[in-house]
Amino acid sequence: MGSPIQDKNSQVTFLKQRLNMFLDVLEAIEPEDTELEDIDRLIEMIDDLESKCREFNNRD
Repeated sequence: MGSPIQDKNSQVTFLKQRLNMFLDVLEAIEPEDTELEDIDRLIEMIDDLESKCREFNNRD
């Protein structure tokens, strides 16, 4: 993995990029074709974002 992001602006940029990636995946999903694994992956993406937010907050 890369080095930890320490700069606040870089942290916000990183989180925005990850959120936009999540939104792109969410928009691309067809509800009638969605399987349980797809939903699990979305939940995992949200959990990762939440974890990264906590990590950034703890660096203050």
